[in-house]
Amino acid sequence: MKIIIRHLGLCDWLYTEKKMHKFTTNRDRNTIDELWLVEHYPVFTYGISEKKYNASYIHGIPVFKSIRGGKITYHGPGQLIVYLLINLQRKKIKFYKLVQKIEVVVVKLLKDLQISSYINEKWPGVYVKKKKICSLGFRIIKGCSLHGLSLNVNMNLTPFKYIDPCGNKHMSMTQIKKFNKNISIKIIKDLFIKNFCIFFDYFVINN
Repeated sequence: MKIIIRHLGLCDWLYTEKKMHKFTTNRDRNTIDELWLVEHYPVFTYGISEKKYNASYIHGIPVFKSIRGGKITYHGPGQLIVYLLINLQRKKIKFYKLVQKIEVVVVKLLKDLQISSYINEKWPGVYVKKKKICSLGFRIIKGCSLHGLSLNVNMNLTPFKYIDPCGNKHMSMTQIKKFNKNISIKIIKDLFIKNFCIFFDYFVINN
């Protein structure tokens, strides 16, 4: 099945969420699925199940409510965000299977870098040495997914200390740079696209 890859660079989170929501609500059964690979300017976002946070700023960093599921998290430069705009009905994938397969894609990506990681059934995402390296959060509209995952590559992790990441006050975060100091976002993008297309049976029609 075809998929379009869009490299959006460093961009504003709120603009991107509005753009992907518009894409999803306007798509039809023939719309080709897309992956958007981005980095965001520093921002905290929280999903529809988060009740604790209502501030506009935390330590000077803006806070926005998102239409995705999940609790609060942080995005910033050096973190790869992948938005998955997939017609799950056409692809015949249940939501829980989408989550499971994305976690496996990230585990395989990290294995390609000689980083041993694992999945925690209680707390969705991917972990390395009891610390979280990848977070997930989705929304389903008309049988299609939007939002996706954030993978910590080479970023400032300090803002995670200002919140309870993903609603867990005991959660500690880590990143790929700790285990591979010469890594780049481009390498991670290429590895993600390769593994994603293998596990989800897509072929890229642009990149």
